[in-house]
Amino acid sequence: MTLDLLLLVLGLAILIKGADLLVDGASSLASRLGVSALVIGLTVVAFGTSAPELVVNILASVKGNSDIAIGNIVGSNIANILLILGIAAVIYPLAVKRGTVWKEIPLAFLAMWVMALTANDILIEGSGWAGLTRIDGFILLSFFLIFLYYTFEISKVTGGSVEKIKVIKWSTSIFMVLAGLAALTLGGKWVVDGAIAVAKYFDLSEALIGLTIVAVGTSLPELATSAVAAYKRNADIAVGNIVGSNIFNIFWILGLSAILRPLPFSPALNTDVLVGLVATIILFMFMFIGKKHTLERWQGFLFIALYFIYVAYLIYRG
Repeated sequence: MTLDLLLLVLGLAILIKGADLLVDGASSLASRLGVSALVIGLTVVAFGTSAPELVVNILASVKGNSDIAIGNIVGSNIANILLILGIAAVIYPLAVKRGTVWKEIPLAFLAMWVMALTANDILIEGSGWAGLTRIDGFILLSFFLIFLYYTFEISKVTGGSVEKIKVIKWSTSIFMVLAGLAALTLGGKWVVDGAIAVAKYFDLSEALIGLTIVAVGTSLPELATSAVAAYKRNADIAVGNIVGSNIFNIFWILGLSAILRPLPFSPALNTDVLVGLVATIILFMFMFIGKKHTLERWQGFLFIALYFIYVAYLIYRG
């Protein structure tokens, strides 16, 4: 059991380091090839920070552990809003741009809603099987392409600031990309294997492990990014990182996972999907309570408290 827990923790650490190496190496290569910093920020960096969730989901779906795959995404989205945005707001109140309030946050809600509709075949159609089919995967990816187009169009108007890219020599950049991919593959395998073993040992559901340990673990890059951004008073990165990640998680990662292998959906997960929907609605409502378009410290504390209440409910549910 100790070995399985160690495997899980080490897997998460390797996943995060792998994503970091991949982003830095790929960004450097793209910069050397003459790709603009803006495009790199919108593609390489965005995809790189979602790499831990992506690798875990692909490995879990290929192995047939759909509860971990779907639970990881739903749990990550809940943790992103309630835990990570909560911590960031406690560090420093987050002023949110009008476009994020009226466009990106509703898009994050739409993503969760579309997933709920496509996965609930039993409730909607009365069929004997519920899940995300390959067709559902293509639908989610179609939404993702629309979101990418929207992001590029917005960036042309706003200028889309990104951090300065560190250019590294060719050989080092290529090595970092290859090492990052290898670390993601190894770390992802260890996370999935460790999570399955822990669930079996404690007689817990794979969904519970996916919604908690795996979800929070794969969201650590977002936590680090948003916490540092809040400390540096950069609310756009702190909030945009989380909202964008939630959209990426469903449209890109779940879409691709479902195309690789259809993912059965347990109706019990509808409660968690509902929590994700409600959390997004509360985030939107908070933009008009107190200081307009600002996530204040007291709201951050409330988010964190709600997250721990949710985790307590998950443990009680088993």
